[in-house]
Amino acid sequence: MGKSLPVFNFDQLGQKLGLLKSQVTSFSTASAPNDGRTVDDFKPYLVALNLTKRCNLKCEHCYLDATTKAGGGSDELSTEECFRLIDQIAEVNKGCLLVITGGEPLVRPDILDIARHAVSLGFMVVFGTNGMLINDKLAKELVEIGVMGMGISIDSLDPQTHNAFRGVPGAWEAAVAGIEACKRNGLQFQVHFSAQPMNYKELPDVIDWAHELGARVLNVFFMVCTGRGEELTDISPEQYEEVLSFLIDSQDKYQDMLVRARCAPHFKRLAYEKDPNSPITKAQGYMGGGCLAGTNYARVTPNGDLTPCPYMPLSAGNIRDTSFVDLWEKSEVFDSFRYPHLKGKCGDCEYSEICGGCRARPYVDHGDHMDEDEWCLYTPKGGEKIQVAFNTQEETSIEWDSAAETRLNRIPYFLRAMVKKGVERHASENNIPIITIELMEELRQKRFGNEKPVFKF
Repeated sequence: MGKSLPVFNFDQLGQKLGLLKSQVTSFSTASAPNDGRTVDDFKPYLVALNLTKRCNLKCEHCYLDATTKAGGGSDELSTEECFRLIDQIAEVNKGCLLVITGGEPLVRPDILDIARHAVSLGFMVVFGTNGMLINDKLAKELVEIGVMGMGISIDSLDPQTHNAFRGVPGAWEAAVAGIEACKRNGLQFQVHFSAQPMNYKELPDVIDWAHELGARVLNVFFMVCTGRGEELTDISPEQYEEVLSFLIDSQDKYQDMLVRARCAPHFKRLAYEKDPNSPITKAQGYMGGGCLAGTNYARVTPNGDLTPCPYMPLSAGNIRDTSFVDLWEKSEVFDSFRYPHLKGKCGDCEYSEICGGCRARPYVDHGDHMDEDEWCLYTPKGGEKIQVAFNTQEETSIEWDSAAETRLNRIPYFLRAMVKKGVERHASENNIPIITIELMEELRQKRFGNEKPVFKF
């Protein structure tokens, strides 16, 4: 509690990680493969800012092992340090999504000032919260600041089950009240659900419930048993596959609500198996697919360590000592994820480019983040690798008017290239010389129906 994560220092690592040294060194010194990737393919699309360990709950699955102490720890990043961190992220990519979370971020007194600073720089900002502290006053202020939405965790539709898991009576009731406050004040919200043995069979009802409430996104998280959740039992690989297949079908059913699996790259393999033209795979240019750890995603801990994801306490360094820019662009740790030498069946698999398996599970299990993901049931069949449609710019004579360009730039970065290509392709095929916001809206409605767009523009 309160200690820094181990900084990746080869001279001090023990024999267990000795092999990793030579692997990572070879990745970082080797020239990048001639596979079409550009620097844009390694921009951060998503950065999770775990800005506090303070929390008003005692959840069994907390990877941060968050506590109820009021101070948050003597090593917690200060307000000014948070501002400086956000400024540095902006140097790498202002278009990424910042997730402000904890612990419970809303118990940190300066959290709205931090959100306001991020929005002022043009970031899309969402919160990951238990929802208990959201009331009309706070929801209204968040809207005025320009926060895009709130991700609110619901572990069961049964209040007693949710409250028992969250460790505090009334947690479910307060979370639902927070959702209603968001709705009354025009603040978009997402529902976050962690699939576990106790609740995964509730998922069909949870999806229906979230859609009926008006959630714009349903994120289903698949646990990596670390932190306070180290002693918990995960769902089995068979249940994992069953849930992922159901989520893909659910996305077809509810096209006006994004239904996504988190920490479950197999989702992309199953989507491709069902439909090779599925718009939610990297094969079609959706850069939110597969494991994003270290390639397009990173996490900052409350004391400033930068890690590839929340489930891997594998620090690339601390932002107090080295800028986010240098850590993101020059870290040997992150390079090992960008040009990986996957082992076992993950390395053999024809889906390794669009899935790649979860890197945190083998790391947590035995310290090797390049090993195969044993939670995947798929047996590779050989043949050519299914390729990623990389984020490369295409020459086009199609023009965008200023309003359409503004709207395009408000689309989350990991979706933007795919949307741009699709709209320009339609315009070219139909001899439309200039793209307008009306054309974008027409195409969106054809794809998703007449419901409001998932993201505010």
